[in-house]
Amino acid sequence: MIKVLEPVDYQRWDQFVRESDVATFFHLSAWQQVIQQAFSHKTYYVFTEHEGRISGILPLVHINSLLFGNTLISNAFCVYGGIVASNVEAFEALRNYAQLLARELDVDCLEMRNRQQQHLDWPHKQLYVIFRKELDADHEKNMAAIPRKQRAMVRAGIKAGLSSVVESSIDRFYQAYSESVRNLGTPVFPKRFFQVLKQVFADDCEILIIEHEGRLVAGVMSFYYKDEVLPYYGGGNDLARDLKGNDFMYWEVMRRAVDRGCKVFDYGRSKEGTGSYRFKKHWGFEPQPLYYEIDLVNAKQIPEINPLNPKYQIFIAAWKRLPLSVSHIVGPWLAKDLG
Repeated sequence: MIKVLEPVDYQRWDQFVRESDVATFFHLSAWQQVIQQAFSHKTYYVFTEHEGRISGILPLVHINSLLFGNTLISNAFCVYGGIVASNVEAFEALRNYAQLLARELDVDCLEMRNRQQQHLDWPHKQLYVIFRKELDADHEKNMAAIPRKQRAMVRAGIKAGLSSVVESSIDRFYQAYSESVRNLGTPVFPKRFFQVLKQVFADDCEILIIEHEGRLVAGVMSFYYKDEVLPYYGGGNDLARDLKGNDFMYWEVMRRAVDRGCKVFDYGRSKEGTGSYRFKKHWGFEPQPLYYEIDLVNAKQIPEINPLNPKYQIFIAAWKRLPLSVSHIVGPWLAKDLG
């Protein structure tokens, strides 16, 4: 029987996630709170039980947008998602539930964001890859593992006198991040989203600010999960380009993560052929496939809601020219449906 996640079940759900070898940070129950509080989307976090213990989980988010379509996603606003089950019966029960719910909601499609292919008869987006790498406990070995050209960028940032500081406020991070996102032609998430992330994940959510002589250069919000660090949202201003601030920033994340006991650096997803894809490759990370598997409900083909779609190019070019203050007003209204 499928059960709906209630607050009384949060601890059991998260224990199942942390004990699983395949569950991820994005399967934690706290994401339901984040999505509901920041975006007010309807969520369907469900699980199965066997002999009184959770045997499978599935976090689902329903996004119904006039501009970007009607989709049921596991897990929206996250790199990973999908079903995590300890047996075949639980997996099939959760998959059947998701497919029935998708049809009840009359969505365009159901999307499962998996690191490993789970639905062999579903088409999947051949769009994103993930970059993950093991860390050494020795800082010098991690530095030496960075390819020569990018290592020189890190050392240039150090030589320029860049420094890093951890902050509890999201204000300066949001300033750097939102400017960077605007420059890419992408709507920025609302400030409240990041406030909720910091509030909900607390010490497992860290904001690192890069400075030069007291001036803001760049900022990154990272998550910590088990022995992994996930620098998830980051960006810099004009100074970051001049002072190699982004390279220095990710080195600082890596250095601090090792001191915290982390063994895996998860650089997040990128679209093949983009600037972020090349940046991560230059750091010596090898891309690994992501399987965003799609059950087509009403849609005839996989929706192409991404910046590489040619029909969005005029919009992107115009967005890059928006004043930052205007992008802060209009961007969140659009971004809340870009799950």
